[in-house]
Amino acid sequence: MSGEQSPSDIVIVDDEEMVLTSLSSFLNLETDYNVHTFLSAKKALDYIKKNNVDLVISDYLMPEMDGITFLAKVRDCKPEIPRIILTGYADKENAIKAINEVGLFQYIEKPWDNDDLLIILRNGLEKQKLMKKLQEKISEINSAYSELKSIQDEIVKTFI
Repeated sequence: MSGEQSPSDIVIVDDEEMVLTSLSSFLNLETDYNVHTFLSAKKALDYIKKNNVDLVISDYLMPEMDGITFLAKVRDCKPEIPRIILTGYADKENAIKAINEVGLFQYIEKPWDNDDLLIILRNGLEKQKLMKKLQEKISEINSAYSELKSIQDEIVKTFI
């Protein structure tokens, strides 16, 4: 296995084309992330269900489906994906609701600071990688435990 890792895949959902263009252009210039943008939360959800995605950013207020509902659906189908909500409304009550209801990784207010955004994305992606490693280790431990249990059962059978 090589030490090289493929670029992270990020999905961004917003009903404003200008926001999507701004974010994707910035991320394409400053990172090696694969950025996938959607004006439709339903299309984004369909994409997420069918593809490997490392992080999701969603606008809070969208006509088709609000960001909290969308991110809750993302959590239901792929709970390991860090979820970030982006909003133009400084509504702390909804931020707390989103954090509690959908296990939100971060809440970002528009207009965002590009440097802060990069840090948030790196942290979210790092969290996701660490969670994957943890799951792999848990699987290894469970497998080793099962193997040891099998050996123990065989030893017990031999002496009974």
